[in-house]
Amino acid sequence: MNSGLLSATLAYLLWGLFPLYFKTIQFMPAGEIVLHRIVWALAFLLGILALRKQWAWLGQLKNRRLLGGFALSAVLLSINWLVYIWAANSGRVVDASLGYFINPLINVLLGVLILHERLRPVQWLSIGIAATGVAWLTVAAGQLPWVALTVATTFGIYGLLRKTASLGALEGLTLETAILFPVAVLGLLFLSASGGNHFNHAPLGIQINVMLAGPITAIPLLLFAAAARKISMTQLGLLQYLAPTVQLILAIWLWHEPFGPDRMVGFGLIWIALIIFSGESLWQRQVRAVA
Repeated sequence: MNSGLLSATLAYLLWGLFPLYFKTIQFMPAGEIVLHRIVWALAFLLGILALRKQWAWLGQLKNRRLLGGFALSAVLLSINWLVYIWAANSGRVVDASLGYFINPLINVLLGVLILHERLRPVQWLSIGIAATGVAWLTVAAGQLPWVALTVATTFGIYGLLRKTASLGALEGLTLETAILFPVAVLGLLFLSASGGNHFNHAPLGIQINVMLAGPITAIPLLLFAAAARKISMTQLGLLQYLAPTVQLILAIWLWHEPFGPDRMVGFGLIWIALIIFSGESLWQRQVRAVA
């Protein structure tokens, strides 16, 4: 396995194992975990930038449009983190994994609507099948699968903003967490003043575990950024299904979350859509290579 494939595989496996980490600090509300994740992620990222002496990008911060774009991506990222962590700690890892299965198709729709990309007929077919799966899950549950749709949509729009941004993964994530940092600090100070800061009353070992949210957040993103420069988007796209697959396996076999016939049908339709979409993309790639 070349270094790009190895980096991508490790990144997606780590993202898939995220629920295991968040379960260890589930005594804290999801909102408080997000606040700590922002603080410790920024500290870790600044440490990496200091080691690499990578500060030239700070000159771009005079661009108000760039700052506005990253402010929006920071808000989307925080919403994604909040909903995902809440789902992981509330016995809804299956719903969160569904969001990341849907995410590639959300990306395609955003490409059509925002970037004016064109879809081939088979790609439209896969979108239709996936939409049918979501509709089935909605009817079966009596409500929209809001956790999955929120996770997929926020991360999809976040990815679109990052795709069109001028900063790299490390610099962009640092800027996003720096934008959120004042809010996170104020939030933690408020929790401390009101006696609701669980971190202050936790044993040292648990506090260290919470602080590990910094590297746990940043390392998969850095691995992903390294992989993106070395392997094709097709390879990245296929490997990204590792994360929700691992999450789904953990949810069913480790935490025994319900996965009855209705969910099997809905997930099945979405998996069929992903297989059709990925297969058609690989076939088109081979056709272009031969031509």
